Amino acid sequence: MDISSILQGGYQHPLSRSWQAKRQLTKSMFMYPIFITDDENASDEISSLPGQRRWGINKLESFIGPLVQKGLASVILFGVPMKCEKDPSGTPADDPNGPVIQAIKKLRSLYPELYIACDVCLCEYTSHGHCGVLHEDGTINTEPSVQRIADVALNYAKAGAHCVAPSDMMDGRIKGIKRALIDAGYGNKCTLMSYSAKFASALYGPFRDAAGSAPSFGNRKCYQLPPAAKGLARRAIQRDVVEGADIIMVKPALPYLDIIADAAELAADHPLACYQVSGEFAMIHAGARAGVYDLRTMAFESVESMVRAGATLILSYFTPEFLDWLS
Repeated sequence: MDISSILQGGYQHPLSRSWQAKRQLTKSMFMYPIFITDDENASDEISSLPGQRRWGINKLESFIGPLVQKGLASVILFGVPMKCEKDPSGTPADDPNGPVIQAIKKLRSLYPELYIACDVCLCEYTSHGHCGVLHEDGTINTEPSVQRIADVALNYAKAGAHCVAPSDMMDGRIKGIKRALIDAGYGNKCTLMSYSAKFASALYGPFRDAAGSAPSFGNRKCYQLPPAAKGLARRAIQRDVVEGADIIMVKPALPYLDIIADAAELAADHPLACYQVSGEFAMIHAGARAGVYDLRTMAFESVESMVRAGATLILSYFTPEFLDWLS
């Protein structure tokens, strides 16, 4: 054999195998998505998301406290309104007494070092279930949608969020939010993380069950990206960089590793997030239950592929497990 043919000597030991990675997984790379509901004492199991619950603010300390002690560094909050009156413009999204703003304040007071991001969207709060304001014919009305999203983001920042993360996929919303943050004096106080390449995926089913955010008619294919649209994804990433995004995100993660790699190239100077979405999480659990693979082994393989593609931040429902596995 030629000398250049022998590779196995470089990874024959567990330590030397770890050296083959460009970056190692760390606890701080994981951001935990948390569902916050307007029932203050809720701890409601989500059947389609193994081990996940909808939480009321009175339960947050007992839930989050042990995770912070294990090294939880960041969370992203999703509001799940159960009692409010929804309307066409999503008015309850930034209700000062609503679950998200109350949770921001609670977590800031309990855990000053915990990084708090907030998903910014209208779908959980609109009567029609879409992510923006609509024309009479049911199509997206872009300008008022951007204005409403920017208002919500700014109010989350004012409440104390370290990061706002618009997931609505409205054209121009990054520029609108950035302008609103700057004009209100929060441009240097709040990070803007964009769901830049968010695809219209079948993998969102368990999330929509958890958040009650399915549209009442139609679908979101006119604003979320078509799964085959590599060029559109690249254009969206480049646009959001120019419009002022501080962090770029790709969602879902595992089926779109090529897009994560593209983002790492197109936004090389930005942190790069990916969202291991509810369907990915549920699918890994289902395979483990069926005996196809070991849960921990597959969880590691999935997130290591994301890091290999270029991700520096992973939003994952596996975060509590990784806090143990990486100890």
